Amino acid sequence: MSELVEKLTSGDKRALARVITIVEDGGPNATSIMREVCKHLKNPHVIGVAGPPGVGKSTLIDCLITEYRKMGKRVGVVAVDPTSPLTGGALLGDRVRMQKHALDDGVFIRSMASRGAMGGLSRAIGAVIHAMDAFGADVIIVETIGGGQLDIDVSNYAHTVVAVLQPFSGDEIQMMKAGLMEVADLFVVNKADLPGAEQTIRMIFDAVRESGRRRGWLPPIVKTSAAMGEGIKEVVEAIERHWKHLVETGLIDERRKRFAKAEIVDIAYQRLRDELSRFASSEEMDGLAERVVYGANPYEVADEVLYLLSERLLSKKP
Repeated sequence: MSELVEKLTSGDKRALARVITIVEDGGPNATSIMREVCKHLKNPHVIGVAGPPGVGKSTLIDCLITEYRKMGKRVGVVAVDPTSPLTGGALLGDRVRMQKHALDDGVFIRSMASRGAMGGLSRAIGAVIHAMDAFGADVIIVETIGGGQLDIDVSNYAHTVVAVLQPFSGDEIQMMKAGLMEVADLFVVNKADLPGAEQTIRMIFDAVRESGRRRGWLPPIVKTSAAMGEGIKEVVEAIERHWKHLVETGLIDERRKRFAKAEIVDIAYQRLRDELSRFASSEEMDGLAERVVYGANPYEVADEVLYLLSERLLSKKP
């Protein structure tokens, strides 16, 4: 494992791909390797890109990669795709749209399956961000699955959340007021060459101006036509202004704390779920179920199970 991490930190893309596969699979090997990876973190800028399906998130990200590469920055991209019902893997739709960067040593793009996780991300997302960090990425872009209002978990992991919409997104804007609209730091109205772009911008401004003022940052709204490469520089400039705002106000520490809290919960949840899955098929579980059949309180028995599993997990702590 140490040799693999050494290759990762030296900028080996194959090592990064291998590490990500290990953490996606989970288990003891993932825990072991991430303990090493987390010794090499530099905390780069993590940018979340969210929004409804079909608004052009992947095309926009493709353009952002190009712009950041012009700036000499190494870029990592995590595209969370729907899960294949046959293999459990990512359907790879987003990654296909970014293939022109495949041979660039300064770019690493990875598709991940959501694997049933809510909130538009995968539960391994924190580990993957850390792996790309240790690899040497200056900017890490996380594209959510595209669930609209549910795409809010990205705010736990990204320093800057970019919400992508398109003209005539009125219904979506209304639906997202209690979700993505509240956590977005920047709005991009893509396909702005279509009719209704100005009306959409007004609707977004009306929806976020009060919450933006309360947060001390009024999210800018940028018009783009990603397919034509228009407005991309303005998006990057807005992203960089937000990063400067976080650093100068000290809010960057709050964002990092939010990341840490979400990651701790995800790690604990995954370990507990793995242990519970093993326990569920044991003879011991059969005995507990039989007790419930003969009158034991299932809630009290569940408390016993949680206590037992916590002891087992603690006994495995190195």
